[in-house]
Amino acid sequence: MDPLSEVLSLLRPRHHRFGGFTAGGRWGLRFAPYAGIKCYAVAEGACWLALDGEAPRRIAAGDCFLLPRGRGFTIASDLDAEPFQALDLLPQARNGALAALPGGRDFAVMGGHFLVEEAPAAALLGALPAIVHLPGEAERDSLRWSIERLREELAGEQPGGAWLVQQLASMILAQALRRHLAETGARATGWLFALADRPLRLALGALHAAPARRWSLAALAAEAGMSRSAFAVHFRARVGMAPMAYLTRWRMLLAADRLAHSGQPLSEIAAALGYASDSAFAAAFKREMGAPPRRFAAGAPLAAATAPGR
Repeated sequence: MDPLSEVLSLLRPRHHRFGGFTAGGRWGLRFAPYAGIKCYAVAEGACWLALDGEAPRRIAAGDCFLLPRGRGFTIASDLDAEPFQALDLLPQARNGALAALPGGRDFAVMGGHFLVEEAPAAALLGALPAIVHLPGEAERDSLRWSIERLREELAGEQPGGAWLVQQLASMILAQALRRHLAETGARATGWLFALADRPLRLALGALHAAPARRWSLAALAAEAGMSRSAFAVHFRARVGMAPMAYLTRWRMLLAADRLAHSGQPLSEIAAALGYASDSAFAAAFKREMGAPPRRFAAGAPLAAATAPGR
């Protein structure tokens, strides 16, 4: 499994709510801060997207956008328009349906709200900008199809629909991230964008395939086909951290997933991730994840979830 697929599998994205709205004339809709990820596709018309702390962006029909940081935002025809509150309007619509703002219909948007696991979300989403804006024909042919298919499944209530909804949610997120990587990977910093760099993709793929191996800098450099010193400099420049630091953080994300979902004893998890003693594993886990492993397994919130490179 490639590194992006592995991180997506740890995210365990699950559909929370899906729908959209139509509008016409002069309008605005304000969304409060939220947990998780939101993804939208504009089906008709155009709008302004004003995310808290960011400059407004113009979004056109056919565009998709991903909002991974949980900040409040406004979608509007006119940034000076007094917005409706989404919490007042949208909950009145059945999940999967399109709500209608007063004023007609020359604009339509569909979108989904996905909940994800906290620790891997920090790892993945920390590498992304506050707005992932995806314009162009490719999104019309893939992301918008997936979003429309998700809406149909929610509205249809067919056998197997709950399972299919979860698969579509994962597909939407993967498509958005892959498209963003293709467009920006060559010039951005972070583990996600390093996947656009072939030598680093080879090294990261080997590391993810065998996280318990006693990796050395020389061994990872060999996977990348580079000298040890050149690899160390290149990895830090593209990923934002040293290779061994990345390895430790990836191991801890795997450990967090197993502690939360597998029921394995601490000693088995430690051994499976290359640690000779429980104490060494516990110290590394607390340092990287902000809580001791047993406390994490008991469901205590993380003090800080760190990312394997920004």
